[in-house]
Amino acid sequence: MSELPNPADIPVVILCGGQGTRIREASEKLPKPLIDIGGQPILWHIMKIYSAHGFRKFVLCLGYKAWDIKEYFLRYQENVNDFTLQLGNGGPQFHETNEMDDWEISLVDTGMHTGTGGRLARVAHLLDQDYFMVSYGDGVGAVNVSGQLEHLAAHNLGGMVTGVHPTSRYGELGVVDGLVTNFAEKLPSDGWVSGGFFAFERDFLDRLLPDPMHFFEQGPVQGLSHEKKLGLWEHTGFWMGMDTYREYAMLNEMWSEDRADWKIW
Repeated sequence: MSELPNPADIPVVILCGGQGTRIREASEKLPKPLIDIGGQPILWHIMKIYSAHGFRKFVLCLGYKAWDIKEYFLRYQENVNDFTLQLGNGGPQFHETNEMDDWEISLVDTGMHTGTGGRLARVAHLLDQDYFMVSYGDGVGAVNVSGQLEHLAAHNLGGMVTGVHPTSRYGELGVVDGLVTNFAEKLPSDGWVSGGFFAFERDFLDRLLPDPMHFFEQGPVQGLSHEKKLGLWEHTGFWMGMDTYREYAMLNEMWSEDRADWKIW
């Protein structure tokens, strides 16, 4: 078996171009990845999950309100530290500098309406290792992303998708002869769905289409699955996408009550 890749060398692509139209109560003036959980953007939480596993190279595919995300990182030190500012006398004087994450972040404006495959194509020049990771900018989970990478490298696969059992949005009724025999609250489904945490060999980029509007989850990933080169990384722990205001409120409630199961750092 070849040497396993070091997560510190592997680029992590995070797709940050969406508008978050289904969560407008929280994102009317913000790109979705900047919607906060406990005072920090959900994007920061996703990066901390990867960082806890040793990843440090991030490639952010921007689109809607790209400058807002760029500004957040340009002003990151000011965001996380207290300081005194004497106007006309240089920059801020920080009271105590919090320990900074050793991250290398490439921020690339990949267009307002570009598809996910088109966004990957526009950052392909930054994916210079044998493998790369991909995630969306709106979901968190205690996913073993370093284990996913190791499994990909060790089993001669072209890619891996994290499978999760999401909680149903609706209660489930047991019915016999027109009578409800069981009224269950929202339960996890039995089937696997994509949790949005991917790992790929770099050769996957050759499968991307020239059309900037295409989605890598369709033709390119489906091609891998048909060739039996797409592995399933089973994740049975906590996972939640932040698609609605209700989920936004739930994630913030979990954080405030110290029940944030995705906080592995």
